[in-house]
Amino acid sequence: MSGDKGDFATDVRLLRISAIAAVGGALSTIAADFLLHLIRFFTNLFFFHQLSAANRPPSSHALGVLVVLIPVIGGVLVGLIARFGSEQIRGHGIPEAIEAILFGKSKMSPKVAILKPLASAIAIGSGGPFGAEGPIIMTGGAIGSLVAQYFHLTSAERKALLVAGAVAGMTAVFGTPVAAVLLAIELLLFELRPRSLLPVAIACAVAGFTRPLLLGAGPLFPLHTAVLGPIGLVSSAIAGLIAGALSWGLSTWLYKVEDTFAKLPIHWMWWPALGAIAVGIGGYFQPRVLGVGYDVIGDLLQGHLATQAVISIVAIKAVVWVIALASGTSGGVLAPLLMMGAGVGALAAPYMPGGDPTVWPLIFMAAALGGMMRAPIMAAVFAFELTGDANALLPLLAAAAVAYGFTVLLMRRSILTEKIARRGYHIYREYSIDPLERHYVEEVMTRAVATIDAKTPIADVLRDYFGARQKFRAYPVVRSGCLVGIVDRARLGGAGAADGDAPVGSLFGASAPDVALSGETCRNVAARLAVKGLDRVPVVESEKTYRLIGIVSRYDLLKPSTVVFAEEREREQLRHLWSSARANAVSPHRTDDAREEGNVMRQKISARSDAEGG
Repeated sequence: MSGDKGDFATDVRLLRISAIAAVGGALSTIAADFLLHLIRFFTNLFFFHQLSAANRPPSSHALGVLVVLIPVIGGVLVGLIARFGSEQIRGHGIPEAIEAILFGKSKMSPKVAILKPLASAIAIGSGGPFGAEGPIIMTGGAIGSLVAQYFHLTSAERKALLVAGAVAGMTAVFGTPVAAVLLAIELLLFELRPRSLLPVAIACAVAGFTRPLLLGAGPLFPLHTAVLGPIGLVSSAIAGLIAGALSWGLSTWLYKVEDTFAKLPIHWMWWPALGAIAVGIGGYFQPRVLGVGYDVIGDLLQGHLATQAVISIVAIKAVVWVIALASGTSGGVLAPLLMMGAGVGALAAPYMPGGDPTVWPLIFMAAALGGMMRAPIMAAVFAFELTGDANALLPLLAAAAVAYGFTVLLMRRSILTEKIARRGYHIYREYSIDPLERHYVEEVMTRAVATIDAKTPIADVLRDYFGARQKFRAYPVVRSGCLVGIVDRARLGGAGAADGDAPVGSLFGASAPDVALSGETCRNVAARLAVKGLDRVPVVESEKTYRLIGIVSRYDLLKPSTVVFAEEREREQLRHLWSSARANAVSPHRTDDAREEGNVMRQKISARSDAEGG
């Protein structure tokens, strides 16, 4: 019976979506390269007064105290772009992408694709303490969404292409294709299906192969550390706890400062300029907190900075990043988190037992990312792909997992979902296989169906089936065991008085009735009932014969949820499990017995359903 059922629900359209995603991956790589060049252009323009795209850190400027004004100028420009261009360019990109996916049918406007990289390049180029990954995720997502809209695809297909474009952009910036796929799975897709996973994987693979042509090959921060000893597990857990506390503190203060901005008696257009004052002052005292800071991250991982410099970088970066991001300017969060996590790791390294001190900036970096983003697997693989350090992979996973657990237990929402919640939307981050996907109509349908012969006069139907002793809300009408339609009071209407002698089968035209097949998933049938506003639908042997074999109602479709409830709530003692295992060993037909018990339970539920009106 189940031989014709596959593991996945998909069709040939998957090939078309995957081909489009491949093109989108290449386009996102080009967009990432353009954004990085645009950031360098504005960095040279603001700090060195040159029309150049050379890669020069803003910390090497010679402006003196005038550097305080540069971020303010950038903040004013970003505020103007947001006010008169598109308010969607505000923020760090990932929450906006999630909101578009869940509440905007994965639609983005061409304005976002153009203005987001422009505003982000100005914000970062004028010294904003942000990364380029958030803006490119938003830009790549906009490219994928626009391509999907051009081809008139469904909302689900648009989501796949939006996410594919977003994570392809991340791959292009950091050279981390596997971590980008994991980012999609843990944060953006909200499902795990071939229709979304395959386009995402293909887009990241294309971006990974295209990246060396434009941005260079190899890890961004090459590193090789020694293998940690057994004590390294305890140390990794400690690192995870510290990084989790760092994530909690940064996220908490970020939204407290954002609340403070919201109370200001001025238009939000001016908030980025006010936040930029703090950036300018911080940049004056510690120039290395300005801009993207990839060079600083590399120095922290390599241990090239003195302790005093690390302290000032971490402290000032945290303050200016929180204030600037809370002001609503445009920029990413990954690079600042990497810098602050690596900085804390560099400070803690001399006191961490169990291995080479040079590994701890990397471990803390991954743990801070996993805790803040609540994506521990992505964080561990991301740190590995950034450095190519295979020896650190196990402690990276341990520390990121502990930081993730810390923030899950202590924080209701992450830095990403908190922003969306403040806009009135709640996001439940957990997801699993829909129980309606796991069960089929044949498992939940009512098999003993009360039917009406098509030759029965309408008057008799009204008297015998819809009178004082009416049992069910509707009845299937059959002719020689084959379905003609389903009749209820609404269908009968006033026909009883005028056409009482006419057979009830005459109420149905030549059009085929709505039916379900026994091999369909409960999810498919539930969607059909919802779209067509039906309470129940007959189950037929095939769409050729229309031979009636049962009926399935909305109540029947709730039955798989009882299985999930039992799995989640019912607890079994070890001795019960042992007894069950022995019983299975004694009786090779135990599985069949259990299945029969399940059938009995379903029959009881069906009987209850019938008693309540079908």
